[in-house]
Amino acid sequence: MGRLFSLTYPTGAVLLAIGNGHKYGFDIMDATGLPDGTVYPILRRLERHGVLDGHWEDESIAKGEQRPQRRYYALTVVGEESLKEVEARFPALPRLFPARPEVA
Repeated sequence: MGRLFSLTYPTGAVLLAIGNGHKYGFDIMDATGLPDGTVYPILRRLERHGVLDGHWEDESIAKGEQRPQRRYYALTVVGEESLKEVEARFPALPRLFPARPEVA
């Protein structure tokens, strides 16, 4: 995995947040406490390397909620493997990012 991207603490935090159910930029920023200037470049880089799969939500949903369109991210198979490496490299990090509570 080291050849694909640099596994830094912020990158690990983003992967863990996504693995725990945080699926779009602002939600990931809230979960990690990282600023947008850190989160969005990480998301783009991980998607470019095939670690994340991203897709835009339907524009009508965003318009109906009167907000900008969201890009949703999910871990790929490579992302799942990367997440295991994050947990091994930064053993305390998983405790900082509990699973996202389900919205009723």
